[in-house]
Amino acid sequence: MIVFASFRGRLIARGNEPPIGQRFSCLSFNSVVSAQTILACDSSRHCDNMVSTSAPTPNSSNQAPINPMESLGAERKSPSFPVREMTYFVDGDKEATLLKEEIMLELERDPNWKIDDYPNLSLAEIRERTMAKVRRMADDLLTKSKEQVFQKMAMISVVDPGFWTRFGVHIGLFFGALQGQATPSQLSYWLERGAMTMQGIIGCFGMTELGHGSNVAGLETTATFDKNTDEFVIHTPTITATKWWIGGAAHTATHCAVYAQLIIDGKRYGVKTFVVQLRDPETFQLMPGVNIGDIGKKMGRDQIDNGWIQFTNVRIPRSHMLMKHTKVTREGKVIDPPMAQLAYGALILGRVSMVNDSGNVSKRALTIAIRYAAIRRQFASGPGQVETKLLDYPIHQHRLIPLLAQTFAMIFGAREMNTNYQNLMAQINSEKQENMQALLENLKETHATSAGLKAFCTWMCLNIIDQCRQSLGGHGYSAYTGLSTSYQDFVVHCTWEGDNTILTLQCGRYLVSMANQAKKGKPLPKNMSYLGEFVKSRTHPSCKGVSVEDVCSFKTLREAWGCVAANAIIQAANEFEEALKKGLDKDAAYEQCSASRLHAARMHVFTHLFNRFSEAAEASPDSLRPTLTKLAVLFATHSATQHSGEFLQCGYYNNEQIYTIKRHVSELCADLRNDAVSIVDSFNYSDYVINSPLGCFDGNIYVKYFDLVKRNNPQNEIPYFEKLIKPLLNRSVDSDGGPELEIDQEE
Repeated sequence: MIVFASFRGRLIARGNEPPIGQRFSCLSFNSVVSAQTILACDSSRHCDNMVSTSAPTPNSSNQAPINPMESLGAERKSPSFPVREMTYFVDGDKEATLLKEEIMLELERDPNWKIDDYPNLSLAEIRERTMAKVRRMADDLLTKSKEQVFQKMAMISVVDPGFWTRFGVHIGLFFGALQGQATPSQLSYWLERGAMTMQGIIGCFGMTELGHGSNVAGLETTATFDKNTDEFVIHTPTITATKWWIGGAAHTATHCAVYAQLIIDGKRYGVKTFVVQLRDPETFQLMPGVNIGDIGKKMGRDQIDNGWIQFTNVRIPRSHMLMKHTKVTREGKVIDPPMAQLAYGALILGRVSMVNDSGNVSKRALTIAIRYAAIRRQFASGPGQVETKLLDYPIHQHRLIPLLAQTFAMIFGAREMNTNYQNLMAQINSEKQENMQALLENLKETHATSAGLKAFCTWMCLNIIDQCRQSLGGHGYSAYTGLSTSYQDFVVHCTWEGDNTILTLQCGRYLVSMANQAKKGKPLPKNMSYLGEFVKSRTHPSCKGVSVEDVCSFKTLREAWGCVAANAIIQAANEFEEALKKGLDKDAAYEQCSASRLHAARMHVFTHLFNRFSEAAEASPDSLRPTLTKLAVLFATHSATQHSGEFLQCGYYNNEQIYTIKRHVSELCADLRNDAVSIVDSFNYSDYVINSPLGCFDGNIYVKYFDLVKRNNPQNEIPYFEKLIKPLLNRSVDSDGGPELEIDQEE
């Protein structure tokens, strides 16, 4: 099977690499350089001739230098599983893998998608290049299917997350609002005007305000109906009502899906969505009453022009209110839908995409960190010994390999979340909604699960990125090695589409309601069957085993995590009931148990992820099952060691069993270490996608890193030498300089 990867600037087939020669250099970053070597360099010239095309791994011993390419190649000699088959399983199937490779190849060959020089571009250059990519992707909207476009966007979210946001604001948020909230005739109207294909319209999404974010019901922008003219008047009544963080608004959007309070005859009917034109597409002048600015420098994702918007009595036709759910007649009568909650279904998509993104971004970070750890050597065990690979240190294995297990858990959790979301939207959009109560229950479950997964998966991924960055040592601080910028770009996932803490509380609120349902003997959703079993059992389960096989089997771990999660949920529910008994109203009672709700949500999400991961491992091909089983057990056991107090508190494990689990985590890390490089190879990201010299497939990390730094930072004259450095050095000294230094006279 031929798999294409980027190698030394051209595409070759993996498995057909040219032989790696014994080419060594005498200088590499962080290596010890002798005085003779330094003196041999002419200070007036660069030392380019000292670096060959394949630098050895630094080695402080007297042993011959070790070629990093050979060092990484040795890691791939005898994997315990077929790597290509694992790729198919992780991607979903062979067709998905081939499509992914086709997309990676297309992006790498297209000069519009150049990304390796981003650290050296100005903000204006980044924005201009991003718009060139927007233009390129807009062509895809005309020539490719929606599925192909979204597959390409999924890959771009790893390659260029800033562009992914910029384009996603239009196709995912703006057009997504039209799809989810417009009537069929309204959708046709906007489609005919290029609302999807960017032929006349570039959209943005105006929900967040300066004074309100997560509390959508508290938004202050108003949409007042004028019965005389059959128009809505969109207005920003206060400074806190200013639309804020609106992606694409600052420089590029022509229209905005504005979330505003519907007001008719002085009565408020809640937040609805209105399409408001911002700019004339021909002149790009702001429309009357619209005021826009750029919110300025951000932590990351500079590709997107986030802006602020203020409306001063801007009039739009009544038909520009999206009326799939709530309708306003010509007379100003408001017609609410029988099931208003169904409108929330469209908001779940953003959370689902971020759960997917968490797994994909984690795969890239770990590919960089593990390949580097398989090459980088630090400290020898004794005189004359070869320095030890980072990946051979048990502490480094503990640092990275459990993160591999977490990544697989997110992958399989996201896969089920995708399926559930698609099924839910099919039900919502079906003309035959026969069992509305069942549909609402499905919506509640999907909403709560997506909220919990979005929060804990994005937190998990952010930690993975940072741990991988730190594992690179000093190089992790460089923008060229790919993880410092990845952290800056990804961290926003923990805030947008719902602040993570708020989402965990929403998930926890749902779990409390499920506990009350279980206490009444009512049926629970499949993924919460553990809670029903816990409530029904008169005696809480506990582990009776002693051996690793008994304590750490799938059956035992499922029961253990179910016990811990159920116990946390029941505790939160009990606190809620106690608060009600004290006379607090429902909302105040939920606030009273908010810390317990967050903890219950955490335990539920980890239980959910392990159940999905273990099910996937059991359903995997025979050739992959041993490796996936080890990873799934590692996910459950490593997570258990991080929350050992909960397992002891609920009485499922005792101290000795917890110690057995901790030992097994170390054993699993040591065992999986031998397959670590092959596992990240199975993620199948090309060097273009990895975009880090330290994570390149061939292992030639030092030469590629040095070359990238030199290429992007040519040694020119210092522009401020004459103005600042020279005057600093030439300041007069209140001394004649004193006697010459006579070092030989010192004792």
